[in-house]
Amino acid sequence: MSPRVSPASRPVTIRRAVARDAKRLTRLVRGSGAYEGAYASMVAGYRVGPDYIETHRVFVAVDADEEGGRVLGFYSLVLAPPELDLLFVADEAQGLGIGRLLVAHLRAEARAAGLDRVEVVAHPPAEGFYRSVGAVRIGTVPANPPAVLWDRPEFEFRFPPE
Repeated sequence: MSPRVSPASRPVTIRRAVARDAKRLTRLVRGSGAYEGAYASMVAGYRVGPDYIETHRVFVAVDADEEGGRVLGFYSLVLAPPELDLLFVADEAQGLGIGRLLVAHLRAEARAAGLDRVEVVAHPPAEGFYRSVGAVRIGTVPANPPAVLWDRPEFEFRFPPE
């Protein structure tokens, strides 16, 4: 478990997700305001299952002041091939630095795993966020109907040797 940090004076802990987090993570994905309107179909039936949590490196940012630790956001790092598969921040926690905190944690985890880069196929409205946290645009992933109906920006986080 990582030490407490305080984006916007809110005590937050990042910890490894466990199987019992699956339902809360699924609700966060499905309820994301970033996926309303034209993007709603992308997450309508999405499920973060216990098997996914056990297979990948999934980390959760929780509000350390609330009993049970309210989920503020989470990310999933896939090691092979190196990819940031999921990154979500709860709507009510956006603008508090939770996304930046998760990306900083991702960087540390990726380095610890010996990775020198991690790719991200981003949700189009998140492009500005990824640029602001140091991701470099490397291309565009074309739409793939019926699953994905729009082109998506592709980024890479790079971790040069220290």
